[in-house]
Amino acid sequence: MVEPEQPSTARMIDFWLGGDHHFPVDVAAAEAFERAYGPCAPVFRALRAFLGRAVRAVADRGVDGFLVFGAGVPTRGNVHEAAPEATVLYTDVDPVTIRLGQRILAGSDRAGYGYGDATDVGTIDPAQLHRFVPGWGRRPVGVVFLGLAAFLDDDTLARTLDELYAAAAPGSCLAIDFDTEELAGYPEALAMMGPAFRMRSPAAFRPLLGRWTPTDDGIVPVTHWRPQGPPPQLPDAFHGAVAVRGED
Repeated sequence: MVEPEQPSTARMIDFWLGGDHHFPVDVAAAEAFERAYGPCAPVFRALRAFLGRAVRAVADRGVDGFLVFGAGVPTRGNVHEAAPEATVLYTDVDPVTIRLGQRILAGSDRAGYGYGDATDVGTIDPAQLHRFVPGWGRRPVGVVFLGLAAFLDDDTLARTLDELYAAAAPGSCLAIDFDTEELAGYPEALAMMGPAFRMRSPAAFRPLLGRWTPTDDGIVPVTHWRPQGPPPQLPDAFHGAVAVRGED
């Protein structure tokens, strides 16, 4: 693969998770961010652990097909590893990440990777959607929406989640995270996130879910969502939830 000229958040996270699918440009960007903020590996490992717990909880409800938006690199405990009996369609908008994901999953018959804009489910290849998320719109599925809310304004996020609610079948589940105001105390790191990055207070999270109903676990710091043992002591950077589509 030709080495990219620009860093990718997905590959930076792979670096922080201890993966092998990143380039020097990503390492340089990750290290620059850490100089402005502090160690990121524990924070993103906690976020990935939340993903695993959330996906397994959804699978325990009988869901066996997952649609993942903003998927990043499909390794290091990503969805198909957390729910190995399920089928998974990973999507992203970054062509380098998509090609990388397709190469990693080339030998899998249970997980695929393709283009998909989270704000428009119609951008997903229908053949891929049918193959890896069979019954989309007719039977419950899992929708994974991590790392995206912070890059959508309130109106776009609320509309997107409502459109996903309308498209998914009753009983479907949404795994989502929200960025808190943690970076407000680190202006240099915040500037690196770009003008589209949006921090939100916890009070703002629930209204954005619209018709999606959080499980009784609520919307809590990701380390406190069904923790397995004492939660690690980490900055409160992300809140997470699993929410369910009702019968209307």
